[in-house]
Amino acid sequence: MEEIRFYTEELEEKLLSPYACRSKNSRGRRRPEEPCRVRTAFQRDRDRIIHSKSFRRLKGKTQVFIIPEGDHYRTRLTHTLEVAQIARTAAKALRLNEDLTEAIALGHDLGHTPFGHVGEEALAEVLAGGFKHNEQSLRVVDELEGGSGLNLTWEVRDGILNHTGPTLPATLEGQIVKICDRIAYINHDIDDAIRGGILTLSDLPADCLKVLGRTHRERINTMVTDLIMNSWEKPVIGMSPLVWEATDALRTFLFENVYIGSEAKREASKARHVVQYLFTHLARHPHLLPAEHRQRVEFFGVERAVCDYIAGMTDQYAIAQFAKLFIPKAFPLSE
Repeated sequence: MEEIRFYTEELEEKLLSPYACRSKNSRGRRRPEEPCRVRTAFQRDRDRIIHSKSFRRLKGKTQVFIIPEGDHYRTRLTHTLEVAQIARTAAKALRLNEDLTEAIALGHDLGHTPFGHVGEEALAEVLAGGFKHNEQSLRVVDELEGGSGLNLTWEVRDGILNHTGPTLPATLEGQIVKICDRIAYINHDIDDAIRGGILTLSDLPADCLKVLGRTHRERINTMVTDLIMNSWEKPVIGMSPLVWEATDALRTFLFENVYIGSEAKREASKARHVVQYLFTHLARHPHLLPAEHRQRVEFFGVERAVCDYIAGMTDQYAIAQFAKLFIPKAFPLSE
């Protein structure tokens, strides 16, 4: 019996756009391995990411609100799932490789710190050479997860690394994730900010709403539909100038009114303090690191090993470690 994977690869050849990345044409993995009999290379990458500890920890990491008191605010995990859903929709409509798109989307934030971008900025200030969550995400899948990384394909790794910043991913699937990441966080952060009483609908820029829509559903639909129509049968992914300008203006509005100095960030200075105190203390006392991270000191150096440990923490775990190291415990008195 032929490998089932061959049938899927044949379907990709027949059905996907000429601009799509086909699984059988992957540039391969860092370490050679036997292909799966059932799954394509990109399906296999997707499954490895979903089953990783780093992916599961995203449920305990901040998106915007630090330690939110409510069940409906986004976490880094729900953000990741929303990016994956939006990106899959666009990829399917454009006849691009949905499996590759999904794998990149699910892996793009695996290296994010506790406390969201506050934690990222805190580590960037104390780690020699700085810290960027996209580079850490690649480090997670290349080196850290499971002790030796996930050995993902070149295309997934490229999409993860270049999902943010000035460099475009090499594949159109990666380019979709780059834009859909922005579509997702702009819209769900508005939703969370309104829920948290930081914004009202009337606060949002009227010119942006006129182009994009007044409701959460309308804005996402406008952005995604425009992305699809403007990228149809083209070798690059992008929105029309009108929708892109409105989207970018809405993002700028969020930076000015939510991401910087708003009530959503009232605990930001404390979170920064937790991350930097942990880093400084553990760099001076690396024997306090868990065994798997102590083993990495020899290969990566103390600061890098400490950074890897802290970047992998959830919000609550970071707070618990801070309390363990710096908060005095009550002395147990006998009756």
